[in-house]
Formats: sequence, structure tokens, C-alpha cells
Amino acid sequence: MSDSSGRSRPRLFRRTLVAVAATVGLATAVATAATAPASASAPTPPSGWTQVFLDDFNGSAGSGVNTSNWQYDTGTSYPGGAANWGTGEVETMTSSTSNVALDGSGNLLITPRRDASGHWTSGRIETTRTDFQPPAGGKLRVQARIQMPNVTGAAAKGYWPAFWMLGSPFRGNYQNWPAVGELDIMENVQGLNTDWSTMHCGTNPGGPCNETSGIGNSTSCTGSTCQAGFHTYAMEWDCSTSPEEIRFYLDGVNFHTVKANQVDATTWANATNHGYFVILNVAMGGGFPGAFGGGPDSGTEPNHPMTVDYVQVLQSSGGGGGGTTPPPSGNRDAYSAIQAESYDSQSGVIPESTTDSGGGQDIGSLANGDWALYKGVNFGSTAARQFYARVASGAASGVSGLVEVRLDSRSSAPIGSFALANTGGWQSWRTVPANIGGVTGTHDVYLTFTSGQPADFVNVNWFDFGH
Repeated sequence: MSDSSGRSRPRLFRRTLVAVAATVGLATAVATAATAPASASAPTPPSGWTQVFLDDFNGSAGSGVNTSNWQYDTGTSYPGGAANWGTGEVETMTSSTSNVALDGSGNLLITPRRDASGHWTSGRIETTRTDFQPPAGGKLRVQARIQMPNVTGAAAKGYWPAFWMLGSPFRGNYQNWPAVGELDIMENVQGLNTDWSTMHCGTNPGGPCNETSGIGNSTSCTGSTCQAGFHTYAMEWDCSTSPEEIRFYLDGVNFHTVKANQVDATTWANATNHGYFVILNVAMGGGFPGAFGGGPDSGTEPNHPMTVDYVQVLQSSGGGGGGTTPPPSGNRDAYSAIQAESYDSQSGVIPESTTDSGGGQDIGSLANGDWALYKGVNFGSTAARQFYARVASGAASGVSGLVEVRLDSRSSAPIGSFALANTGGWQSWRTVPANIGGVTGTHDVYLTFTSGQPADFVNVNWFDFGH
């Protein structure tokens, strides 16, 4: 949001239904229409990480945000800052629960409204804390599970929802942008199925960070569009690498990285030698929507909220933890154990520590519609006819589902599957076989999970294949 002024974890309630008859995973949802869903709890930090901030937005419907965590930005600018928040947006921000309110189901709604005279109001909140930064030699992860305003096409003209951060020296100064740094974890305009992530720094215009555009990239939401379902948007600021990196993720997939050596040392230091605060807002109009057709106009529909399930901030100490990084894609041996947490892409999956033999991690929080992708699995020239998976389940009575194997596309018919119900607990492991159609050659392998209930029903530690 460029400002030119210068998880043992609880299983209940971690899944949520999106109307009509679609199931929402922890990271993503497959839906054709959405209503305000029930909350999914924020994930328990992986081994090596510590949670330093969490708001799950639990509270009564129609209440405001927790002002110990958040402060409201109101009006059309910061005090003494650039008009229209420095971006040309046209709404007035308010603290009214008409614009910023909890839905009573564990979500925050930021809703743009238009009055009879055509004037827009909306909401913008920022964390009271301004000290979010990595410890020395460590990492910071800032993430949120969000459904963008569910409006597209001409009706979405002018919409600009965002989840982003500003460097702490900006608070109270409002004239030192972009030198103090800005990290746009998620921006979206015009109801497009696109997530933009950007780092702003240096000088404006131009400079080492190409302002006012910044150093950015974009990607599309998969499984469901950004508007039709929830997705997890995250940033990791990593001081354990050389050079330092700031990485941006959509549903666990890193699609944009900014490295310290992409700019001069002074520019990087000025943007990173301090804490940051977090901002959530929905703007209407301004420069970014202007680049994609402008608006809002008379055809724009008001009253479509950005829905935020949680905002979570994690830290990892120097050189430690950080979860599991997938290996280079490809060259996986189908006949050796493929660690489930080494996926290349996923939806609704959470890596977690396991007590199974050998330790490490499994993937959990698996429910109907979730999936994980493992690229470049080599089956060789002798056909594989067996699939084995190391699985566990603590699912409630009556809850079960299928673990399926598909090749090369999530829409391909499964080549094999097995059903699983409660095994005695979420860390009570067994190896389950399944027959598969003969497979040779190299393929991308999808594990997909299908159930008649929305609840979690399986964890997976590893899988492999046999002849």
C-alpha cells in the first residue's frame, strides 16, 4: 500500500464452512459464494519459532477491534501527512463498527460503505506495536488468513484491500517514506484474482527501489480465487542468510524475494534497522486501482468486506528453526520415503513436529479439499503398483476420509486411494497400503484429501511407492 508521503494442538474450530456447501481449509477455500465463515484458529508455531503477536478476532458480533492490539486511522490522512493517505484514494476512514467490526465468528470485517450522496467510508487499522523485526541473526514471519472482498468485474471497480507494514519511524513523522521501508504482504485491486507483494525503500520517485512502484511481484490464488475463499498471506524477513532476504508467500509458496544486495547498503539499512507495524485496510480508488481502470464509480458495489481470520507474528532466533524448506523440485525417488512436509505447493496444510520414529515433521490439519504437490517423482521404467503412506488420525467418531494419489494435475482421476478414520490419536501412526494403476516415468504427484465432513481427518508423515 504505497504511501507517497513520503499447533498437541486443538482440532476443533480449525475448519470452517463457506456457503454454499463448500469447505474452507486453514489456508484456502473452494467456494462459489461466501458468507462470513466460522473462525479457523491460527496455527501453533513450528519448532524453533515463538509467537510474539496474535489476534484471532474473537468477540461478539458488531464489536470493534481490541484497542490493546490495534489503533484506528481515521479521516483522509495522518495528522500533517499527505492528503488522501498519500495514494489518491477517495474514502474517509472511520472507527465506526459499520466499517470495522468483528462478525462474532472469529473474523474481522473491514467494509467499504457508500452513502446516499456517493461518499465512501471504510476502515484502516494498524497495530499499536511498532517493534516487529527479526532478532539478531534470526527471522520474523508475519501472516494472516484473509478472504478478499468477494466482488469482481465492474462491481469491484476501485476496491483496494491490503495487508501490509510500515517502518516504525514513519509513525509520528509521516514524511520519511519510502526510506523507512514498507512491506506490502498482500495488495489487490479491482477484484482481480491476483496477490501483489512489494518492498518499498530508498527515495521517491525512482531511486534504487524503483519508486513509486517498488520491488514487487504478483501471483494468482489457486483452488479458489482470492475473492471466493480464504488464503494465507505471509512475509518472512530472514537475517540468518547472507545476504538478508525478505520473502513473500501465498498459501505457503514463496513467489517473491527481495535480497539486501539488490540495493545499496545504506538503502537497505535505512529500511530495516528498526521495527515495523502492521496495517489492514480497504481503500477505494487511488493510484493502484487507477493503473487497472480506476474507480470507484456508479457501478461499484459497496458493502463487500475484507474478512480477516487472524493476524499472527512469529520470531525465530538466530539460525534456528523456521519450519521445513522443500528440497529442490524434481529428482524425487518414488521408492524412497518422500517426507510429506517437503511439498512444493499446498492448500490447507500445516507442517508440525511429529513423535513418529525419527522425529521431524508431519503435515496436519488435513480435511476435505486440501492437497499437497510433490514435483518430479521418478517411478522409473518398471511400473509402480503400490502406494504406502504413514498416517495418523485423531478424528472424532464418524469422521473419516480418503487419502488419494493423483498425477500431474489435481483434476486428474486418482490412481489409488485408501480410507482412514481414527487411529487412536493425531500422533498414533500406521503405514497404510493402497493398490495403484501401474505408473512409470516421472510425474508430479498430488496428495489430495476427500471427506464427507468438514473436520480434519488425517496427518501424513511420509509416503512412497512399490512394485
